Amino acid sequence: MNSSPSFPPPCGNWIPGLLKLACTVLPVTLAGVACAQPAADSKPNILWLTSEDNEVTWIGCYGNPFAKTPNIDQLAKEGFRYTKAYANAPVCAPSRSGWITGVHALSLGTFPMRSRYEIPHEQIPYYPDQLRKAGYYCANYTKTDYNIAGRLDEDCWDDSKPEGWVPNTPFSQPEWETLKQHQPFFQVVNFLDSHESRAQGDVESTLHSPADTDLPAYHPDLPAIRKNYAKYYDAVERMDDQVGQVLKKLEESGMADDTIVIYNSDHGGVMPRSKRFLYESGLHCPLVIRIPEKYKSLWPADAPGSPVERLVSFIDMPKTWLSLAGADIPPVMQGRVFLGPGEEQPREYHFAYRGRMGERIDNTRAVTDGRYLYIKNYMPAVPNGQHLDYLWRMVATRAWEDYFLAGKADSVTGRFFRPKGDAEELYDLQSDPDNIHNLIGNGACVGEAERMRQALRQWQLDIHDTGLLPESEMVRLSAGHGLTIYEWARDSGAYNLPAYLDAADRALSANPENLSAMVADIDSEDVGLRYWAVSGCLLLGENALPAREQLLEALDDDSHEVRAVAAWALFGLGEQDAAADCLSRLLQEKSYASLSVLNIVDWVGKDAAAVYPQIKALQPSTDDRHLQSISAHILASGGE
Repeated sequence: MNSSPSFPPPCGNWIPGLLKLACTVLPVTLAGVACAQPAADSKPNILWLTSEDNEVTWIGCYGNPFAKTPNIDQLAKEGFRYTKAYANAPVCAPSRSGWITGVHALSLGTFPMRSRYEIPHEQIPYYPDQLRKAGYYCANYTKTDYNIAGRLDEDCWDDSKPEGWVPNTPFSQPEWETLKQHQPFFQVVNFLDSHESRAQGDVESTLHSPADTDLPAYHPDLPAIRKNYAKYYDAVERMDDQVGQVLKKLEESGMADDTIVIYNSDHGGVMPRSKRFLYESGLHCPLVIRIPEKYKSLWPADAPGSPVERLVSFIDMPKTWLSLAGADIPPVMQGRVFLGPGEEQPREYHFAYRGRMGERIDNTRAVTDGRYLYIKNYMPAVPNGQHLDYLWRMVATRAWEDYFLAGKADSVTGRFFRPKGDAEELYDLQSDPDNIHNLIGNGACVGEAERMRQALRQWQLDIHDTGLLPESEMVRLSAGHGLTIYEWARDSGAYNLPAYLDAADRALSANPENLSAMVADIDSEDVGLRYWAVSGCLLLGENALPAREQLLEALDDDSHEVRAVAAWALFGLGEQDAAADCLSRLLQEKSYASLSVLNIVDWVGKDAAAVYPQIKALQPSTDDRHLQSISAHILASGGE
């Protein structure tokens, strides 16, 4: 697996430097062209302000009376507030992968968090490339995190500040004197004070009162959780203040009347069960766009201050920015233009995906039409609330888990930590914004579920969903063909997506009538069919007993991932010794599926204790931080 750039330390002092950057470099950038005021028919400047990790309910103009975001609220009064804007991935790197390319991370193969796989760059340009060809000066301050190898993140920008810059030092300024007269700019400013790390640490001293919040129904009403909410309200308020300072500098530069201003977050979050998860709290994001009077023809409603109900997907954004700038739009882009003269037909559905998050493995898809949210769990045997080192640094997460382990949680507040169980979920976003009442078994909703189920499948086929095999197999097989994951998934001879979708549906049905078909697939030459066959046996539990011999044979499968899942299934069929031996051997051999093996050991629990000695041996021999993290958790929770 390719290594990934390290994220800045949570307790660092680099955010003050970012604010200095936004408030000093930005005005220099703008002042450098202020003398060249564009004519009324010229291209607009575009200033894109992005914040980290906050979903809509943290912003006052979206109806939260406890949120203190006066600058974003004022921007919404002067612009247009989109009410149905959704991230395609509920975490930063995959989300930004789609932003920079206009192609879904699930289509590229870059949807696992912190993966950084290569794409065919000759086929897939970055949207700033197109803006620069159209005459724009493009600057990005400061985060990139595109999760893509084969090209430096900063390469597509005229000026980009790397994540690792040292605060309080001089910054290299854009060479504005070299710009053409009247050259428009496209500038991104990323605000990191709302990042998840700002919700970590001490929660005892906050400006916001812990009493001033409405907790979602899935969180127990605990003092520690309320204090953590208050801490994050503080962080969002600081972020909003930074937004205000940048907007003030824009006004002072004299360029505000020539500049479209866009504000949104990079995905939802940030309390536990929001960021990283395909619920409303992880996907629904603020989006505010202010368009000057001189570009009134671009307004999406009659007057500023109006809400816009159109469904907007993050994958639509790069294509829309190119359209606003009059730049060429690469045909490979998968979004729809939602604003401006090139506006396309409104989308009926928004699609989202969740893969590996750090050291924890999962595989989920979602689709919403703005009213209903449908979720498909490809790994229903595992909980949403898997122990993830970074998420567990938050006081609220640990307090919630303690509450659950103490046996105090009910069916709603405890669900996060239990195996998902359901392969499908369906929620009414109007009556159930917290997504706690699964309607999938409700007879009145059969039509809605089927409609969205079919829409999801067709979209998976259209974009070539690369996630129907485990990540390590996706990497191994594409490399074996000498292709990027994107290219490999488009070779039907190498990656038979329709067959994998059908096999997955058989497995997820947990229907004993499908056992004979799954037994036959265990002997298939196609690794994808074998993987879903053993996965189906796992979900059948004791009903898979007739397939025990085939599962034992699968412990020697050519695919390490198939071996690991077969072992997982055999733990439930009275074959603990054989299963544990298989997993131990995989770790001893430093298998490419080692992360899957460790996740399975954690999911199985004490019944897999025979694997612990090999995990102890693995820890000092690997420099893979994901393997180290989950190994430490397993040994700590197992009493070792």
